[in-house]
Amino acid sequence: MSQQQTSSSENTQSVFRQKYHNLLDNPEMLDYGTYLNCQQLLSSQKPLTELCNGDELQFQIVHQVEELWMKLMIYTLVDVLEYMSQENTLRVVSLMKRVNFIQRMMSQQLDLLETMSPKEYQQIRLQLGNGSGQESPGFRTLLKMPEDLWKVFDKGYVTGRGKTIEQVYDSQYSHDESYIVAECLAEFDEQLQKFRSLHILLIQRSIGLEAKSLKGRAVTLLENGAKHRFFPELWQVRSSMTDSWGQAYGEVRDPIHREKGQSSSGCPFHHTASEES
Repeated sequence: MSQQQTSSSENTQSVFRQKYHNLLDNPEMLDYGTYLNCQQLLSSQKPLTELCNGDELQFQIVHQVEELWMKLMIYTLVDVLEYMSQENTLRVVSLMKRVNFIQRMMSQQLDLLETMSPKEYQQIRLQLGNGSGQESPGFRTLLKMPEDLWKVFDKGYVTGRGKTIEQVYDSQYSHDESYIVAECLAEFDEQLQKFRSLHILLIQRSIGLEAKSLKGRAVTLLENGAKHRFFPELWQVRSSMTDSWGQAYGEVRDPIHREKGQSSSGCPFHHTASEES
């Protein structure tokens, strides 16, 4: 490309940049924009002329949107706590579906950050000062809620009904309200674990797991959070059930398939001598 062509291309880009950046900086506010407070919302990012690179706007918006989703989750979970204390199961299930859907959206949005190069990510990271994602106000509040969720659930749906988690899932299993609400909480826990695990993978791709955080702590410490279970009773009962069903690792069971010519009653289950006599 000749110098003249290069200059012409740069001028064209400059015209477009000036035209549309001006529209971004001075959006027209009608009723819709006024209701959504778009003037303040759209000015909550750094001025376009002050961005350290072309990806910083994306970085800010993705994280700001995550904070908004977490605000909605927390607000909704407060309603869940109230409905759960009233044992209004239909409301609880409906709202937990919303909360868990939000969590899936939060996880999907992390894919946007993987479109950034490590070089650009490092430039943006230096703009955080001494901050890190662990200081997220929404996430720090969200982490406080599982304890209350479990207490209210246990009072209304487990011990308050004279049950144990083992009975809800196994010995007295009836797919009742206690089980349905428990599974809503299990889904919540699982989605939160997935989000934290995906965050680890994002860090691995962008800055590396062997690096230190901006506060000097090893990034790999975040893995402890990804392994944390907020409702361990809901996961332990599954392991206990599996062990009680004779599925423990190393236990040998009779095969369902039998070789040709081998005598078989046609029943795949093991029988004792007393049962066969």
